[in-house]
Amino acid sequence: MLGLDYILLALLLVLALPMTCTSIYLLVLTCASRRTIEIGEPGDLFFDVVVPAHNETAGIANTISSLRKLEWATDRFRVVVVADNCTDDTALIASEAGAVVLERNDEANRGKGYALAHAFHWSRTQGLADAVVVVDADTEVSVNMLEAFAIRLNQGECAVQCHYGVLNAGASWRTRLMAIALGSIHKLRSRARERLDLSCGIRGNGWCVTHALLDKLPYRAFSLTEDVEFGVNLGLAGRRVAYCDTAHVNGEMVTTAAAARSQRQRWEGGRFELIRSKVPILLKAAFSDRNAICLDLAIDLLVLPLSYIVLGIAIVCLGASALLVLKPSSSSPAILLCIGLMDASCIAAYVFRGWILSGVGPEGFWDLVRVPGFVAWKLVTLVSSPKSRDWIRTKRENS
Repeated sequence: MLGLDYILLALLLVLALPMTCTSIYLLVLTCASRRTIEIGEPGDLFFDVVVPAHNETAGIANTISSLRKLEWATDRFRVVVVADNCTDDTALIASEAGAVVLERNDEANRGKGYALAHAFHWSRTQGLADAVVVVDADTEVSVNMLEAFAIRLNQGECAVQCHYGVLNAGASWRTRLMAIALGSIHKLRSRARERLDLSCGIRGNGWCVTHALLDKLPYRAFSLTEDVEFGVNLGLAGRRVAYCDTAHVNGEMVTTAAAARSQRQRWEGGRFELIRSKVPILLKAAFSDRNAICLDLAIDLLVLPLSYIVLGIAIVCLGASALLVLKPSSSSPAILLCIGLMDASCIAAYVFRGWILSGVGPEGFWDLVRVPGFVAWKLVTLVSSPKSRDWIRTKRENS
């Protein structure tokens, strides 16, 4: 009969394998995250900048004001606000701020995905725009956003994502950690994928797609994580999402635990739903068609949030250390401990690079000591992930 120590060792080895694969994958992306140079001519494209909004009276005027400062000919773009199932004055405020307003009321089909599908269809029927751009209703954009998108589209790309960062990074430790996370996920990984000619995916805010592509692949993404879903659909259709590093959008992030919990539950619930529904299809396409884009999209979905990875590595290291104390003559726990420490080093390099790219400075670095508590909070949050597909607006501090 196997002893308890052998059973524990086997369990730790099973846990260590995905942790090691993930750590090596993230290290490869870290090493490939050097900035790419984007040079080209923007041309003369027409954009519909779509702002999906659900009860956004507090911030919609500021977002439209930011979009009005775009350095692009005013007769070559429109700001289109979709007031989706609103019960406040979002539509009125947006109209007074100079936006074209589409009011949508559909209790049966609620959510950001439906709002975008409605706006894309309307834009297509108008016959003016070459491409649509999506910007959230709590966002400030860099003045060169449309120019940067136009350069990439004129280079032959059909879908482009710019950097999505944090507008209020200095508001609290939570927003600084979010800035570091987005520096790692949105900038580090996207830079690497651009250099490797892969798809950076859709990040939900600050992305662009041509009508020519939408004609071939209509927008049908209505899950809790409709942005990731659409990026996956593009990959399955053989299209990548290019990364534009020279422009950015910054969205307001929540600072309170209650608001962050609601937001995180939707994100995590939607992500695991996509893992179940899309990963098998992506892996089949990756191996049957030798499609590197689909393979990377599948791996990206399978890579758990960093907090869970850190927790897994900690369990492996602590378990191996305990076995080493109990059986100092055995080499297996020592090897397992070395693997765990190697994984930890890979993750440390990844986080350090994300911190550098985030621009939050020393204060953000010291906030990383809160990560153990943040991991515990996320585990509790995951237990009660909601299943609703409704558009649940995250409560922010100015509303």
